[in-house]
Amino acid sequence: MRRIHAKLLAAFLSIGLLGGCASKSYVVLLDNPDGSTGAVVIKGSKGEQVVDQSGHGAALDGSTRAAPVAAETIQRDFGSAMAARPILPERFLLYFESGGARLTEASAALLPKIIAAANRRPAVDVSIIGHTDTIGKAEVNEALALQRAQVIADLIKARGLKVHALSVESHGERNLLVATGDEVSEPRNRRVEISLR
Repeated sequence: MRRIHAKLLAAFLSIGLLGGCASKSYVVLLDNPDGSTGAVVIKGSKGEQVVDQSGHGAALDGSTRAAPVAAETIQRDFGSAMAARPILPERFLLYFESGGARLTEASAALLPKIIAAANRRPAVDVSIIGHTDTIGKAEVNEALALQRAQVIADLIKARGLKVHALSVESHGERNLLVATGDEVSEPRNRRVEISLR
């Protein structure tokens, strides 16, 4: 069982919760960005409890079993903490036709989505890493991967994206997405990885 997860929100607040009149500090478990829910084990002076359902909470002293917490209560008690969460990094893969720096049609269609995701960030850091398959000489592939990464950097800049930091690099035929031998044409290895932070 996964223990504390990224979207676990804990607060050390004096509030009445979980059916008791006494003031309690408590933990509430929320969904992760991917929709999954982890779990947290609370070990306190009055017992041990497991919270493993989204929207459920328990007192930090371990005195109460996990129980549902109203959405309004979560918003009231944790709203400012939830609003302060940073935007999680996003990663995109764009694929290329063989032997050059021309995007596949499906990958070219992703560019507006990438620009929109970057524009949601107040000061975006963009990392662009070019890759190739294993067809051809390693040094030629190193240069081709850099060319692919630079093409993407130029495309996103031409679309008006304001970046805080931009890094462009080549991994050539190193770090294959799909392991192959030498001289193998693998479309998924002809890619650029874009990370937004």
